[in-house]
Amino acid sequence: MRARLLWPLGIFLVLVVFLAVGLNLNPREVPSPLVGKPAPAFAAPTLAAPDKTLRKEDLLGKVWLLNVWASWCTACREEHPLLVAYSKQGKGTPVIGLNYKDKRDDGMAWLAKFGNPYVDSLFDLDGRIGIEYGVYGVPETFVIDKAGVIRYKHIGPITPEVLCDKIEPLLKKLNA
Repeated sequence: MRARLLWPLGIFLVLVVFLAVGLNLNPREVPSPLVGKPAPAFAAPTLAAPDKTLRKEDLLGKVWLLNVWASWCTACREEHPLLVAYSKQGKGTPVIGLNYKDKRDDGMAWLAKFGNPYVDSLFDLDGRIGIEYGVYGVPETFVIDKAGVIRYKHIGPITPEVLCDKIEPLLKKLNA
C-alpha cells in the first residue's frame, strides 16, 4: 500500500525537476542544426532594386552577417541602431539584410526613417529564404564564413554584449 502512494510522489518530483530545468533555459539559445553546415542557397531580388538579384555565390570569399528583419518587427527596432552604428565603423564585414515577409514599400520606408546598415537587403516576401535558414522569428542574425558555412546564429535582437562578446571575436577569427 505504501509503495502505491510513493509512485505518484516520485512521478511528481521528476516532473518538478524537468520543469525547473526548463525554466532555467534561455529561449534565445536554441541550437540551430545549420551551424557548421553550408548556408542554404538563395537567389532573390534586392529590396531597393527588384530587377537586381543577389545570390549566396556572390558572397563567397568573404565573411558576412545575414540579419533577418522586417518593418513590422518591434524587436528589430531595438537592435537597428546598433547595426547602423556597426556598419558605420567600417570594420569590413558586410551586413546583408533579409527583409522577411514584408511589403517592399514598408521596408524601404523603414530603412529611410531609421537608417540603412545593409550593404544590400534581400526581399523575401513569402518567407521561403527565411524557412530555408530555419528562422523562428525576427530578428535573427547569422555569421557566415568565406566558404559559405554558417558559423553562428543569434535569435532575437543583437545587444552590445552579444556583438562585443560573441559576434566580433568570431568575425575576427574568421577573417584572420
